This record gives sequence, C-alpha cells and structure tokens, in this order.
Amino acid sequence: MSMPFYVSPEQVMKDKADYARKGIARGRAVVVVAYAGGIVFASENSSRALHKISEIYDRVAFAAVGKYNEFENLRVAGVRYADLRGYSYDRSDVTARGLANAYAQTLGTIFTTESKPYEVELVVAEVGADPAADQIYRLTYDGSVADEHGFVAMGGSAEQITAKLAERWSAGLTLEEALALAVEALGSDAAAEAAGRGPRSIDPEQLEVAVLDRTRSRRLFRRLPAPVLVSLLAPATPAAGDAAD
Repeated sequence: MSMPFYVSPEQVMKDKADYARKGIARGRAVVVVAYAGGIVFASENSSRALHKISEIYDRVAFAAVGKYNEFENLRVAGVRYADLRGYSYDRSDVTARGLANAYAQTLGTIFTTESKPYEVELVVAEVGADPAADQIYRLTYDGSVADEHGFVAMGGSAEQITAKLAERWSAGLTLEEALALAVEALGSDAAAEAAGRGPRSIDPEQLEVAVLDRTRSRRLFRRLPAPVLVSLLAPATPAAGDAAD
C-alpha cells in the first residue's frame, strides 16, 4: 500500500499565494487616485463590454484585476449585498467598509478551504462629503484588507506604478491633474522601465476610466468615454495675454 505524500500547511498556503500572485501579475494594472472632487479609477482596457471598473451603489465603486469570471462573480455578489442592505435598512447603511468586510470573508474562506484560490485583487472605494471622508480599501486574494489613502495601484507592474504615484500625488488635485497622473503612472510599467525610456503613451481609446464625483446629487459614479478623456488629457492652452508675453 502506497503512503500519501505529506505537504505541510505552510507549504500549501505558500503555493496557493504564489499561484494567485502570478495570475494577478499577468493582468493590466488598475490605478485609483483621490482628487479634490472625488475619486478617479483608470485602467488600460480596450474592451468596451468587459469592465474592470463598475458601480456598486450610490457612492460606492469597485475595481478589480485578475481573472474576469472570478471578479465578476464578486462584483455581482457585491451589488446584491448592497441592494439588500439598502432596501432592508437605509441607503446610507451601504458603505465601502461593510462591503470590504464581506469581500474579505468570502476571499479568505475560498483561500483557506478551496484547492484553488481566486486570482483577483480588488479595490472598494466610497466618496464622502469631503476628501477627508473618502474611503479606499484594497483586498488581496487571501482576504487581507488594507485601508489606502490618496492612491492605490494593483495588478501587473504595481510596484513601479505605486512609486510613480507616491512621487507625484498630493492632496487637492483637480480631475485633470489626477487623470493625467493616473495615465502617466499606468505607462510606467516594467516594460517601459526595462527599455530605459519614459512612460508609454496610452491612447484614450485604450483606457477605461470612471469617477466617483462628489459634486453630483445622486448616482455619483460615471464613466468617462474616449472623447471626454481627450479633452481632459489635452494640455492647457495659454491665455491670449500669456501668449503675447
């Protein structure tokens, strides 16, 4: 009779973590940046149907990297959670913190009990009445939660992108400034760094961008199509007086 191989629990968890990280690193990055009027989400995504950034509820949005079918299941579950809680109690009871806790429990259970973990990283963000009330939570494949401030990057080349954001981000950015920083950071990936050149130029048609805009009265989530991105990313035109000088 053959004896089964013994694998220590520590090795099993390490193998699962390595497997999930490799799957996530193959995906295009997502950048989330806070600005004076809300929170902007940006990703390099040419698909117009398979979204990586989505609305969850009135003031809450969701972004993900990794396997589409897995994070789409989580997105749908989050919408159902939010709708049920808002209907049963009050719309103000639907918060990014509560949703992040629900996702953390789901991801943690899958990581510890299933043979294959989810190959996903998530960001759940909520825009508040002012920048100090904004909430950004990052969740990893094992259910770990981090409370981020100002910006976050996840997915492929996240380290290089985070370094660019840390170097350039400051509180009180305008939407144009935050969007330009997000797109520049997305271009600061490992391929550009290895080639020894500056950030890649990303065409607006290749971008998926959305914002949580605190200046709106309801449904604060809105997508920014390519024509809008072109105008927002265009360099400022000097005034007539400045040109004369």
